Amino acid sequence: MPRRLPTKFTKIVKPTRGFAHFRHIVAMFLLPLIIYILVRIDFVSLAIVLVLLSKWRMFAVRPRYWPANLIASSADILVSVALVLFMANTSIQWWQLFWTTIYGIWLIWLKPRSDVLSVSIQAMLAQLAGLAVLYLKFGDTSLVALVAGTWLVADLAARHFLTSFEEPHTALLAHVWAYFAAGLAFVLGHWLLFYGTVAQIIVILTTVGYGLGALYYLDSHERLTALLQRQLLAIMFAILLIVVVLSDWTGVTV
Repeated sequence: MPRRLPTKFTKIVKPTRGFAHFRHIVAMFLLPLIIYILVRIDFVSLAIVLVLLSKWRMFAVRPRYWPANLIASSADILVSVALVLFMANTSIQWWQLFWTTIYGIWLIWLKPRSDVLSVSIQAMLAQLAGLAVLYLKFGDTSLVALVAGTWLVADLAARHFLTSFEEPHTALLAHVWAYFAAGLAFVLGHWLLFYGTVAQIIVILTTVGYGLGALYYLDSHERLTALLQRQLLAIMFAILLIVVVLSDWTGVTV
């Protein structure tokens, strides 16, 4: 009998029937509430640890599959940890309840979905949330750390986005996007302008990333017309032009 070769990626099995499925659903409902309580009593670190422990299924396989499962779960980890930090970043209760609700929607409705559009939205939210936390909480750290963090978030988000497409060059495209994001972080990190609490680089990377993602998505589904392509590119250019022209490049944070 021929020996079966192991696959490169191991799918994280989720309970789908019986009591295990019921327990899983209950846990997904309770986790945001427990996180909210921990944040309210100022146990933010414990809340983050609880979020990470909830991903234990990543390690319920042989150790050689852990890196692949970690990459596969990276979008969920980025969004979950970011939402916990968003809760902790404000002392206003209704804002904390808002982020708790968003976390519940993510866990119960969006994260389990595996269709192309849902996975694309997951990736875009992961990049936005990851970059927001990076520049909001660690914006005053070294430039090297900001560049490395931007590269990591962009690379993981791009990989997650491309998983639902039959893309033979996933790693290459993810590296190209991450390299662009890291290069932009290196240049703009010398100014690091903020619009309120939003870093300028997040606006630029979100505009370019969402625009390119939309073009890729439409093209893969054979729905990208020349007119639609010009419209999307024009919108991207207009947003970037407004950001560049209206920014204060004298080094003053706005």
